[in-house]
Amino acid sequence: MANMDLIKKLRGMTQAGVMDAKKALEENDDDLDKAAQWLREKGIVKAAKKASAVATEGTVKVMIRGDKALLIEINSQTDFVAMSDKFIELSNEITQAIFDANTTTLNEALKAKTTSGMTVEEVCTEFTARIGEKTAVRRFEIINKKSDEVFAHYVHNNNKIGVLLVLTNGSSETAGHDVAMHAAAMNPKFLNQNDVDQAWLANETKILKEQTIAEGKPADKAEMIVKGRVKKMLAEVCLLDQQFFKDPTKSIQDFLKSNHSTAIKYIRYEVGEGIEKKVNDFAAEVAAQMKIN
Repeated sequence: MANMDLIKKLRGMTQAGVMDAKKALEENDDDLDKAAQWLREKGIVKAAKKASAVATEGTVKVMIRGDKALLIEINSQTDFVAMSDKFIELSNEITQAIFDANTTTLNEALKAKTTSGMTVEEVCTEFTARIGEKTAVRRFEIINKKSDEVFAHYVHNNNKIGVLLVLTNGSSETAGHDVAMHAAAMNPKFLNQNDVDQAWLANETKILKEQTIAEGKPADKAEMIVKGRVKKMLAEVCLLDQQFFKDPTKSIQDFLKSNHSTAIKYIRYEVGEGIEKKVNDFAAEVAAQMKIN
């Protein structure tokens, strides 16, 4: 087994990760030069240099089989790569592997075996090395529903926004699709008010209080004004309280009730959300596109 001193030296030579360096040394009888060559041949050195790159483009995918559903985000650095046939093929392979493995953490998912026999992490590394652009699984969630519940989902036609819902049985396929489409467009932060993150609510309430005071509202009325504003804010950020975009006279909750249903689970992914995007390097995008054609 490779010792830590050798692993450290090999990482300094190649920028490879700890586990990749360890494996390279084990495969090459602790010979540093041969191990470095092995890492280069596997494309790991090239991929390691891209590890710190920011990947804010990519795709969102939904897979549903029976009572199990998966929502996943897979990233690339540029939209050119994300729209390529090879990236689409890779994302399909990754999605199937993670779905089949039924993992719960990202670390477990990266070890899932793909149809090629390689792990998810290995196919991402190989693709990164071949294309010269970071490719990675950012996040995923697997949901298992009960037999008397139904899935509803929507993926926007640019594959950048995906929504997955679990509804109580009774909702028609069309109604579920409409609610998922609404969620994709309106971007509610939470399913309902019971689902609201209390730390987030406390911070938003504090901001509203400060805004109210800055407006010069009378102190004896400020508290009631803030309560009203918090109530309005919650109606805007909770899916079930939002006005249904197809019929603004109804809330989503009312619309689902008319279909003898309600939503009990909600997930929405948007590619790159929460990641600071850098200014596009169009020359690099063209170069990446040339490599995958």
